[in-house]
Parts: sequence; structure tokens; C-alpha cells
Amino acid sequence: MINVGVIGCGHWGPNHIRIFSQLPDSNTLMCADLDQNRLTQLSQQYVGLKTTTDYKDILSNPDIDAVCVSAPTNLHYELSKESLEAGKHVLCEKPLALTAAECEELQEVATAHDKIMMVGHVFVFNAGIVWLKKLIESGDLGNIYYAYATRTNLGPFRYDVNALWDLAPHDISIFNYLFDAPPLNVSARGQTYLDHSLEDLAFATLEYPEKIIANIHVSWLDPKKVRQITIVGDKKMVVWDDLDNVGPIKLYDKHVEKTSTYYATYGEFQMLSREGSITIPKIGFSEPLKEQGRYFIECIKENRLPGKADAEKGRQVVATLHAIQKSMQLQGSHVVLDETSEVTQ
Repeated sequence: MINVGVIGCGHWGPNHIRIFSQLPDSNTLMCADLDQNRLTQLSQQYVGLKTTTDYKDILSNPDIDAVCVSAPTNLHYELSKESLEAGKHVLCEKPLALTAAECEELQEVATAHDKIMMVGHVFVFNAGIVWLKKLIESGDLGNIYYAYATRTNLGPFRYDVNALWDLAPHDISIFNYLFDAPPLNVSARGQTYLDHSLEDLAFATLEYPEKIIANIHVSWLDPKKVRQITIVGDKKMVVWDDLDNVGPIKLYDKHVEKTSTYYATYGEFQMLSREGSITIPKIGFSEPLKEQGRYFIECIKENRLPGKADAEKGRQVVATLHAIQKSMQLQGSHVVLDETSEVTQ
């Protein structure tokens, strides 16, 4: 039985408490938060759950094997490092840190202490995204032309990071997972409407290997809550809608063909669209957060690196966020990832 301590009981913390309390090989032993009223509610909901307003109580507890960090983003690096140094395995919410260098350091600390360091890229555990990965690997889509993601809603508004850092880590981690690589370069525009320092929305274009272009639209200022990804290949096209509980995946048998047209004096190619059926595959439902928690516990018990969401994956996402942020500051200028410098939030 792996005993887990949860640091931060705001939006996601209670969900982590629930997950690690439900999994057969783990137990949520203690949680920490500065809000005593929230702690009181949680202790009433989970019998035997210990609570504290000082997270160091979790780090000093010898019965706790692992720590889940779900505190505000600017505390991720500090809390994760302290937890690793205290001899705890760590699952940290996204983004892993605010700089790529901090992500690298966390992996070094984890290695030095022989502990698991995992980042909460929860969508790589989403059944629909996993299905998309297998679809791409099967070759059914053919060569990928481009993809785009939309992640919008009216709020919720945050005051520690902008909409890019709040929402885009999900889609960056998804695209990196689907295309087996981080982007080569980016360009982006963002705007501040509600606050003079934090962008409420962003449009980012990422170029991946094999000439794959991916666009990401994130916004706190939109009339509709949308969580969609479209991928266009030269054989088929597919749409994933995370809010569609009936059929989250729609596979379109659509593509473009070149046909030869001959005239008396010359020949030319004519582009013809081919439209076939729309398939809605059956996707088994499983809660992504539970699959993520199960994977974390399995990695601890089997002493293996969390390859799907390790610190290097976290570093790649953070480096991409910095490149996008830099491009926004440069009014959409092209930024190559290898050349990007750290951008202060």
C-alpha cells in the first residue's frame, strides 16, 4: 500500500485525494492546505484522513511514501524539490515548473534520491487521446497534414498565470504525445483584456517534424466551453470532442485525390475531394485522473520511470510555453525552440 500526501486542496487537490483513496494499492494519508475550513470539510468526508496547514508535516511523516503537489503553479518547483529531498515520490500538477532549467533540476534530484518524478499531463491518460495515438500509429490517417486544438470557456479566471500557462499545457502535451516529439518552432499572438499583465487568450502555431502544423486556441473569454482537437491526414480526418460523452471520436473517411485530366495539347492534375462515411468508434470510458494515479502508483511499485509523463516531458512542455510567450511578446515573431531563452512570467 502506497501512502500519499496531497499538498494543496483547492480545485484539483480534492480529486487527487479521492483518486488515491479509491485505488486498491494506495491510500491518501494526509493533506495540507492553508484554508482550515476546506481541511475540516475534507476530514469529515474522508474518515481517517489527517489534515495540516503546514505542508512540512507531510514531508516529515515517515509513513508517507509519495506526495501529490496540486498547489499554485509558482510553488510547483519548490514543493516538488523539497518532497524529493525528503525521500518522497512526486506527482506534480502541470506545468511542472516555470522554467525548463527547474524541470531538469527536478529530474536530477529525483535520480539522486532514486525517486519517481512525474508531471500531471492528465490528457495522455484520456481514453480518446490514447485511441488517437493508436490511430496515427496504425497509418489509417496517412501522412498528417495539420492539427488544431480549441480549449475555451468563459473563465475560470486565474491570477497566478495567464490563459496560455493555464490551458495550453494540456494541448501541447497532447500534441507532443501524438507526434512523438516537441515542436521545432512556434509563433503566437495573445492579448490582455481583463488584466494589464496576464493574457486572457492566445493563438499559437507550432511546427512539428514531418512538416506537421498544429494550432492551439486558448481563451478565458469565450461564449462556449470547447475541448476539441481535429487532425487532418491525407487519407482520413478525425475529430476528438472531450465534452461529447456519447461519441467523443468521429473518424471521417475524407481525403483529396489527384486525377489526371488530358487535353489535346497538354495534361494537368485535377484535385477531387473524396467523401466517405463517418465512423464513431466505441471508446471505453475510464476517468483520466484515475488512470494517471494508477500509472503513478504502478511506477512506484515497479521502480520504473514514468515515460508517458516524466520530468523530460514536463520540460518539453515548459520550454514550448516559454517559446510561445516570447513570440507573443514579439508580436507573433517566429521563435525556434532551441534558441529560445527563458521568459519571465
